[in-house]
Amino acid sequence: MNDIEITAGRLDHAFAHFMGLRSGLKNTQQAGFEALLTQLSYEQAQGHSCMLIDAKAQTLLLRSALVSKKSITPTLPIESTTPVLPLVIEENRLYLHRYWFYEQRLAQQLLEKAQRHYPQTNIECALDRYFAVTSDTIDWQRAAAKMALEQAFTLITGGPGTGKTTTVVKILALMQEFSEKPLYIALAAPTGKAAMRLQESIGHHKAGLPCSEAIKQSIPETVTTLHRLLGAKAVSPYFHHHAEKPLAYDLVIVDEASMIDLALMSKLVDALKPDARLILLGDKDQLASVESGAVLADLNIALPEHTIELKTSHRFDGPIKILADAINAGQPERAWQALTEKNTAISVLNDHVIAYIAEQQKPYLQQIKSGADYHTIYHAFMRFQVLCANRQGPNSVMDINYQVEQRLAQQNHIPSSGVWYSGRPILITQNNTTLHLYNGDIGICMPDPAQPSKLKVFFQRPDGTVKTYLPARITHCETVFAMTIHKSQGSEFEEVLVILPETMNPVLTKELLYTAITRAKKTVKLHTRLAIFNATIQQKVQRVTGLMQKLQHQSV
Repeated sequence: MNDIEITAGRLDHAFAHFMGLRSGLKNTQQAGFEALLTQLSYEQAQGHSCMLIDAKAQTLLLRSALVSKKSITPTLPIESTTPVLPLVIEENRLYLHRYWFYEQRLAQQLLEKAQRHYPQTNIECALDRYFAVTSDTIDWQRAAAKMALEQAFTLITGGPGTGKTTTVVKILALMQEFSEKPLYIALAAPTGKAAMRLQESIGHHKAGLPCSEAIKQSIPETVTTLHRLLGAKAVSPYFHHHAEKPLAYDLVIVDEASMIDLALMSKLVDALKPDARLILLGDKDQLASVESGAVLADLNIALPEHTIELKTSHRFDGPIKILADAINAGQPERAWQALTEKNTAISVLNDHVIAYIAEQQKPYLQQIKSGADYHTIYHAFMRFQVLCANRQGPNSVMDINYQVEQRLAQQNHIPSSGVWYSGRPILITQNNTTLHLYNGDIGICMPDPAQPSKLKVFFQRPDGTVKTYLPARITHCETVFAMTIHKSQGSEFEEVLVILPETMNPVLTKELLYTAITRAKKTVKLHTRLAIFNATIQQKVQRVTGLMQKLQHQSV
């Protein structure tokens, strides 16, 4: 408990004390209760949906007036007039009731979908048109398409370049072919950038499909964010669409599912109409979501009959893939050897880091000064990105952003004063449903072409349109010459510079480094010490959840 006392924040202690005063316990029992609640609050903030407890802790907790005991049950939680207690014990796990409910409801609803099948006739002939026939190796894309056609829920995983979105385009065409009436389809992703990538891929591959023009026209190209799809409400954790007001879509496909936390995934599935199909795409080896849970990883293990992994890489190869594979396999020596071999794709950057970063910003800043259009400027900025493990401390996002701004100001590329300036790149850090700006959206501050004396912040939407705002209207944002690796999920850049901190911390894991490396399409540079690099690869993400157990227990 000492470690928790050191690392838990004031909010964790305040929450625990608030609950302790209402627990009905006194003296040492109340103190023990508060210590457990402090730890639960802290663990929740670290991404765990629950906390493991022993028999002694269970006995103490059940003496309070705030805890109920639940068993894993194949039925949905029954609403009743009995007040819902804020804490739940299920087996050896302690939950806040809200997160227990998310897990319970999500498990039951996914299992209900998993029981629905759609046997198809003449499916092999149709698959032959979309996938090359070969007897040498398994065509994982073909197998994924067959699974998606025959089931109501499908999870398609795979690393970079394995063709997840290419496969989805073919699945969309096949589903429209085999449907008695045109399906109403929604395409979504957790962030605007991920939505843009999926939209670009579908638009690129749709024209070459071996099907009629009518089928092609029935495949949507517009991709939205999950928050827009569900209808986010201002200053609220709830959405316009839910079980009582479901989405109208027959099929929902969501890319970058590893980014989706327990609460959002539960609300997404809750908002589907009972007969709607769901296809999730993601890389199971990437980071878990920032918020609570490890949904994609849990589903991947618990529902093998509804999960398929694309194992053949079609475009992601060479030194970056070798490095990523070594990191993913937990082999630091092999990874460092790949990184330090002489090649142009991957390397270590030891010195003059800030000078190097500042140099990479000059092309897009110069294009702003020359009056280029926003799409050109945005593309130039998104070519290169610095990815950091931490938000604060040495070698963090805040540290790098400050140093780069200082360097660019010294070189007269940006003004030396003022929060808003021409060329400032920003990252939205909190959803703003009024402005239709969402956590993770990237914009660039620059002169308004209609009024060059005025600064506006430009954002590129998933549909390719550009939206502008006065800087004063944007309240929750930060400069983004560097971003956290978590924030980079769903994005791709021509070149990535990964900067690790000077000392080891719990954030550093092989999943974090793998995610950072696989954001790069052409070039990766890494700034780190060998000891930190090795320790990072040897540390894995370990989330405490009960979702996998619920899925496995209820499916028996």
